[in-house]
Amino acid sequence: MTTRTATGSGVAPEDQPGIQPGGRRRRNTTGRPRSRDRARPGRRMVWVPGGTFAMGSDDFYPEERPVRTVEVDGFWMDEHPVTVSEYRRFVRATGYVTVAERELGAGRSPGAEYRPATPGSLVFHPTPGPVDLSDCRNWWSYVPGACWLRPEGPGSSPHGRERHPVTHVAYEDAEAYATWSGKQLPTESEWEYAARGGLDGAVYAWGNDFSPHGRLMANVWQGDFPWRHAGLGPLERTSPIGRFPVNGYGLLDITGNVWEWTSDVYRAPEPDRAASAVCVPLAVSLAGPLDRRAPLPRQRTAADTEAGTETGTEAGTDAEAATVTDAEDGNRVVRVIKGGSYLCSATFCLRYRPAARQPSDSATTACHVGFRCVVHPR
Repeated sequence: MTTRTATGSGVAPEDQPGIQPGGRRRRNTTGRPRSRDRARPGRRMVWVPGGTFAMGSDDFYPEERPVRTVEVDGFWMDEHPVTVSEYRRFVRATGYVTVAERELGAGRSPGAEYRPATPGSLVFHPTPGPVDLSDCRNWWSYVPGACWLRPEGPGSSPHGRERHPVTHVAYEDAEAYATWSGKQLPTESEWEYAARGGLDGAVYAWGNDFSPHGRLMANVWQGDFPWRHAGLGPLERTSPIGRFPVNGYGLLDITGNVWEWTSDVYRAPEPDRAASAVCVPLAVSLAGPLDRRAPLPRQRTAADTEAGTETGTEAGTDAEAATVTDAEDGNRVVRVIKGGSYLCSATFCLRYRPAARQPSDSATTACHVGFRCVVHPR
């Protein structure tokens, strides 16, 4: 698989009938692999034909800019995020223990002085009323014992949620599953290309209308975040796969429901265009004093994140940095996550869009982050 920024004139788009207004399909410029190479590599995987597309957006958050033309080769992608039942099969077959379940010093990510000592994960709690949106501790809590098997902490269970996306998985947990299943995690450009479903330049994965004909198209927060749920079919946590329509490539829950890991290391925009958000807090921001000027590992400086108390779609801070050490080079690693989640709101974090992106500490786990895998043809 190659992903490359196109040079020259690229390929002109073609308007085709049957497309939601606001998007255009791009031609497949890389061709399809030979039939023997296109044998379906696993159950519930869909073929995403290669092509060029306009990646990013100039209309929303700074980290999505600039729009650029990117070319992606064809690949297979999981039809839906990996579910609780699928992850359970992996754990039973391998005995794997997730990051959120590990004691520090027992294979859990280093940086103990910056992270809670007790195994656990981040859990969302709705507030009783309006709160200061500049401080994510108002609705996020680090819950000891929370993990993929106990999504709300001790006493909770995923029973009845077997077909929901698995959550509370760190990057290495997702990567371990992908390796075991003979797959990989998608790159950011692969993920965004697939999420657009052939609709080039559309706001959402289904077009430009948030709720065409009054139909809710994804599991996202409706109402006043983080305290009041309202609107079309309110949901207060993850939803089972298949509840909402597929996109143009046949992918389910590609936006909303859960954020999804990609293999790309996060690259911040220029300092004067740094975005603000509290979509994906890091454990350190909940375990100690909140430092809005703390730098993201590797990619940012302290000046990149400004202190502030704005609310609305420009509110918050994108990630208060924790010290997480990469096992190979001793540097902290922040990855790109895509797609938004059931906690994304138009009044606070309008990131249930293909172009949206957020940084996430590779060792952070939370109740709204999952993943899906890809396979590249031989």
